[in-house]
Amino acid sequence: MSGLKTYQGSQNYIVSDELSSSVNVAMVLGKPLLIKGEPGTGKTMLADSIAQALGKRLIIWNIKSTTKAQEGLYVYDTVQRLYDSQFGDHDVANIEQYIKLGKLGESFVSDEQVVLCIDEIDKADLEFPNDLLWELDQMSYYIPETKETITAKTRPIVIITSNAEKELPDAFLRRCIFHYIAFPDATEMERIIRVHHPNVEKKLLAQAMETFYMIRSIPNIQKKPSTSELIDWLQALVVGGISPGKIKQDLPFLGVLLKKNEDLDNLLNQLYNKNQNRIPNRPVGNLNRY
Repeated sequence: MSGLKTYQGSQNYIVSDELSSSVNVAMVLGKPLLIKGEPGTGKTMLADSIAQALGKRLIIWNIKSTTKAQEGLYVYDTVQRLYDSQFGDHDVANIEQYIKLGKLGESFVSDEQVVLCIDEIDKADLEFPNDLLWELDQMSYYIPETKETITAKTRPIVIITSNAEKELPDAFLRRCIFHYIAFPDATEMERIIRVHHPNVEKKLLAQAMETFYMIRSIPNIQKKPSTSELIDWLQALVVGGISPGKIKQDLPFLGVLLKKNEDLDNLLNQLYNKNQNRIPNRPVGNLNRY
């Protein structure tokens, strides 16, 4: 990778050697980087970190269940053209004024290389990834309404995230570099936390992390607390003046970590079965006063 600016993480985003290598290989080969991992492992933040570290503009295409591939290329506003033909003074014969580029189109026409994040691609229907194969391969697409071909001025750095809600087509996977972001272990998690809370007391951090990983290990938790929720929880503990010895004992501000009633009940039942002489307090709503 001599002569190319490589990615090694950024000030606010800690990456493993394997992840930074995957990013750099994808950039060198000019292929999309497909990032999978459970929610809260920083998949979308990775794209932002790459943009910051390399000094490039970030374009995010948020995918929904109703999103079609066409929307990322361009949208032809036929309704506005019809309105203008009836009530406006525009030259409706000029169709170009009714063509609005989508996020993929924006990344193609940018004079400078950008980072394009196609976020949560697995939310779309099964045909969505296949519909993008040609455009991502060739870095160009055709607009039949204007008989114009849009070709990328510079190949964007494409980051695609997936929560693995659906399997992606094999043909699509073959065109991507793949990386799975594993949930951070305690050592890596402490490095991440120190980026956001550099001055947090060591004992408080140790107790919070021990409790956090204990909660994640509870069987049948539907939505395990993520890194971002641990960061928020630590802030709540500091603002709330909670001493380290009270964290595991009282489990304060559980509503910052667990967002489902079933998970809260599951946790309390598990703890009750371990220690039947005491059920921890459940001050879920106490955070509201801060």
